[in-house]
Amino acid sequence: MRKIFFTAIMAFATLTANAQLMRTEELETYAKDKYGDKWTEAAENLAATLSLDKNNSLTYTEVIPCEGATKSQLYVILNYWFTASFNDANSVIKLNDKETGTIIASGYISDVAAHAGGANSYRVDVHPLIKVDIKDEKIRVTYTVQAYNVEILKGGGALMVALAGSKNITKAKETWTLENCFPFAEKDKHKKISSKALIMTHAYSNVMMDKIKEAVQNGLSGNEKEDW
Repeated sequence: MRKIFFTAIMAFATLTANAQLMRTEELETYAKDKYGDKWTEAAENLAATLSLDKNNSLTYTEVIPCEGATKSQLYVILNYWFTASFNDANSVIKLNDKETGTIIASGYISDVAAHAGGANSYRVDVHPLIKVDIKDEKIRVTYTVQAYNVEILKGGGALMVALAGSKNITKAKETWTLENCFPFAEKDKHKKISSKALIMTHAYSNVMMDKIKEAVQNGLSGNEKEDW
């Protein structure tokens, strides 16, 4: 475990230079490879394995074993990982408590879904919450999405722009709760947008879990040496 512990310190500069976990276009390619590019069909298939929690949020939890690592060692690794990965105006650390062994961060995935046809255009962002509870030899990661954040250009859809130009476009922001979005709500007038947002959100949870697991089990850079 000493090897992983020293990795966190030695690799911090490298991580900071590559802080973004995955660009949106990379995430979309990953999601298409894993679930296909028919978003509504993929969301329907995924719905069979998903359910909203008591707060109507989508929550994923995984306990990751970290054999031989103490709580303090794991905290150092994760503290550096989160500091490097959540360090801008959109992705920030909300809580960092060494004594309790808890780190909570708010992530950011931009443009996970969009639609420009009809009267309006829509752009969807997601702000997942990532909580890590740390104990000796294990951590628990909880990834939660409470809603989709939507920017709407009213009158900015392709049809309206073609008919009336862009002079009367107004901007609005909405929060779409998951229980009112497809596939959790069958009657969703934004079904295609909601479907892609779900698949992209789910794919990001896979990426996040994998990257945290890699950090605590195999170190942060993979090229560190014990005899430094």
